[in-house]
Amino acid sequence: MNAYDRIELVEGDITLQETDAIVNAANRTLLGGGGVDGAIHRAAGPELLAECRTLDGCPTGEARITKGYRLPARYVIHTVGPIYRDGSRGEPGLLANCYKNSLSLAMSKDLQSVAFPSISTGAYCYPIEEAAEIALKTVAGFLNEHPQIKKVRFCLFGARNYNVFSDTIKRLKRADEAV
Repeated sequence: MNAYDRIELVEGDITLQETDAIVNAANRTLLGGGGVDGAIHRAAGPELLAECRTLDGCPTGEARITKGYRLPARYVIHTVGPIYRDGSRGEPGLLANCYKNSLSLAMSKDLQSVAFPSISTGAYCYPIEEAAEIALKTVAGFLNEHPQIKKVRFCLFGARNYNVFSDTIKRLKRADEAV
């Protein structure tokens, strides 16, 4: 089975995803913020913030895991994406690490399904076309090496983000099949 067949795309609200874990595009403090981060903290309830206070933050590119509390997902994996400057300051590697480290944490808990947002493409200004390619290639590469993760869902906010990811996965899957 092609790794891209274990990746699905949906347009919607990540806080409603019924996967083993959802990924939070967090800031370095892990104490909540705007966008996806704020939505996850609001939906999970105050217990999430209390647990995040015990983690002492998270460096860019790394990930931490907490319980999901009031979310349908049992866990929240928090990762801190890079702030995009010009793409020459290590941003692609840091973004790829967000996905790899999040999936590694999922494996450490024997989770089989994970939902990701599009990390760093909101307030951190990562160009969506570049971010989608990094995200999808990184996740597919990880899935090729780790069959125990059965499904990775990208839960995308808005039609434009969904369409960019959809076009990108179709192109990458065709290229992968041609090899």
